[in-house]
Amino acid sequence: MTEKQNTENQNAEVYAAPATEREEKSVQPAERQPIEKPADVQAAKQIEQDVQVREEKTAEAKAEEKAEKKTDEKPEGANRPAQKKGRGGARRDGNRPQRQDRQEEKKRDDKNPDERKRENKTQGENRPKKNGKPKQQHEAEKHEAGKSSPKQGAKQERAEKPEKKIERQDRNDRSDRPEKPEKTAAQRTKAPKRAERQNAKLPAVAAPEEVGFVPGTGEGQAKVRIIPLGGLEQIGMNITAFEYEDTIVVVDCGLAFPTDDMLGIDLVIPDVTYLERNIDKVKGFVITHGHEDHIGALPYILQKINVPVYGTKLTIALIENKLKEHNLMKNTKRKVVKHGQSITLGAFRVEFIKTNHSIADAAALALFTPAGVIVHTGDFKVDYTPVFGDAFDLPRFAELGKKGVLALLSDSTNAIRPGFTASERTVGKTFDAVFAEHKNNRIIVATFASNVDRVQQIVYSACKYGRKVVVEGRSMVNVIGTASELGYINIPENTLIDIDQLKNYPDEQTVLITTGSQGEAMAALSRMASGMHRKVTIKPNDVVIMSSHPIPGNEKAVSKVINELAMKGVEVITEDTHVSGHACQEEIKLIYSLLHPRYALPVHGEYRHLVANRSIAMAMGVPKERTLIMSSGNVVEICEDYCKVVDQVQAGGILVDGLGVGDVGNIVLRDRQNLAQNGIIIVVLTLEKYSNQLLAGPDIVSRGFVYVRESEDLMDDAKNIVDNAVADCLDRHVTDWGKIKNIIRDSLSDFLWKRMKRSPMILPIIMEVE
Repeated sequence: MTEKQNTENQNAEVYAAPATEREEKSVQPAERQPIEKPADVQAAKQIEQDVQVREEKTAEAKAEEKAEKKTDEKPEGANRPAQKKGRGGARRDGNRPQRQDRQEEKKRDDKNPDERKRENKTQGENRPKKNGKPKQQHEAEKHEAGKSSPKQGAKQERAEKPEKKIERQDRNDRSDRPEKPEKTAAQRTKAPKRAERQNAKLPAVAAPEEVGFVPGTGEGQAKVRIIPLGGLEQIGMNITAFEYEDTIVVVDCGLAFPTDDMLGIDLVIPDVTYLERNIDKVKGFVITHGHEDHIGALPYILQKINVPVYGTKLTIALIENKLKEHNLMKNTKRKVVKHGQSITLGAFRVEFIKTNHSIADAAALALFTPAGVIVHTGDFKVDYTPVFGDAFDLPRFAELGKKGVLALLSDSTNAIRPGFTASERTVGKTFDAVFAEHKNNRIIVATFASNVDRVQQIVYSACKYGRKVVVEGRSMVNVIGTASELGYINIPENTLIDIDQLKNYPDEQTVLITTGSQGEAMAALSRMASGMHRKVTIKPNDVVIMSSHPIPGNEKAVSKVINELAMKGVEVITEDTHVSGHACQEEIKLIYSLLHPRYALPVHGEYRHLVANRSIAMAMGVPKERTLIMSSGNVVEICEDYCKVVDQVQAGGILVDGLGVGDVGNIVLRDRQNLAQNGIIIVVLTLEKYSNQLLAGPDIVSRGFVYVRESEDLMDDAKNIVDNAVADCLDRHVTDWGKIKNIIRDSLSDFLWKRMKRSPMILPIIMEVE
């Protein structure tokens, strides 16, 4: 093979599909033979030199190239229609005469294409028959072409058979074919463009260990949007929207409890303005489990976005309790879904997968979207010995991992804690030990109202030691009643008694299960500790079990309750009385190892928890570039090629104060904080309507600032400052009440700061009489 022919073959490989191929397809769509790749790097360098040589070729060489490539680049035998249709030609019988001179091929190539077509047709019709007897016309044409007779050709072919095999093996080399002239200008420009397009796709399919993760463009791929509206950078208020074209599916709709600086606030619910603006797309709420931080906001949100609610049996029952309180039962559609079942919501199919948590009927969700499978774990832990129901459905997670998971949204609440979360049954052993040790004491157990399994174990221990059980606390009564009706808790007959019957039994024969484990001011245990409970009085002989860990932010409130109980001589037990319902690091690793997600998006937790979850994902083989810590309001677009934040929507918390939803905002909270910290001073004066003369005042009223009876001198000096400010305004004929109020406020504020280093809220009030 000459260097120039080798160069042509190399160019064909580099450019993938030369322009000549497109020209050939318009004439005759024959299959191309595979072309060998360049042998070494030196051959690639030769390409650049040959490009310069081809530019110096004459126009006559260009014309020859058109005729030559139509035959050279076609597989041998493409011009023999008879053989292609299965007729017994020379190639099938092994009797095809061997070409003896390559110049004969040159003569045939120089012919007009139409002449070659007629010649091939004639040769196909006049080939020898299967018995080897040639036709006269076929023999005559062979002699006219200067070739041997059929018998001589057959003998020669048998003698040259080894060379024929070599020829077939080296057919792709084309070493004995004429040199190809240069490519046309169009061929030289079009081929590199196609090569660039192929090279642009290389990073998307290259091995990650070779080039790392290089995001693609996502061209032609379905793209799903993930929009967390809450539950990030905080504990509670979990809600996440998944969107594709005209479909939005909302996972969970929870509330958050107010922080210390939210004075007077009862609840915090998520801002769902984005869902309201796209209400036609919202297909439903899919709930993972029945905790308040996942269902608590539904009664408020469903009044604005009335769509169906899907959940497991106990979850829907707890939601219905809330809907009854808000008179929404008739207007809200509910659908109970069993573990392993799927529902179709618009473009999504959502499958419920059995998990374990501190409440029964918890589920993870597998969202089958046009972009791929997205798994949302909800709150979970892996409990191999649950108190009620089946264990975690790990086999289903493994099946999803084998099929391929696009993204995993994993619970991060305990991601900073190493090891495994203990089984719920371990708490039952602690209860047994406490009950056995304190047979002569009344036992009070404070726990979460929704922890049905915990209550079940307390009931087991009470029955074992012959005690009656009293359930106290409104939420506790509601949850236990619902769980008992549905069969999620087993309470033997004559074990549960009403709180009014408590006085009829000795203390050593009773157990109280109550709310207030988080130190809530109005919870049952808090009222008992402060002596405000109307039916239960704490006695020195009582034993209180705190069966929970304080939620971040509630530590001070819990400590206050424990201290009040200790002052009454009560023994408080907190060791080994609680296990978390959230997965620790090793369980999170297990989920990553089963699912092998392409992208990791931690959810549910404060920022430090999300960072810890991301570290776990990276340790389990997810590249850092494929992990994303989201914030509330982020619009995350995800497909096979990339996962990134593309937009931001309105998100945050809406404050609920009594029956008012959203009427208390940041300004009101700031005023409340100011009042709580510094108090208020009210300045009252009366002006005549037309003359603007001072008729009464100014009088000063103080609340939360100083005790007036012990600060008469201060109040007299403050009154003089206000008198001077009002007189100055009237002398300058200032009639705008707004300006008068500002002058009074500024003058009094400066005086009080210089005198007391305090800044109370100053509220001037001007009245007008005729």
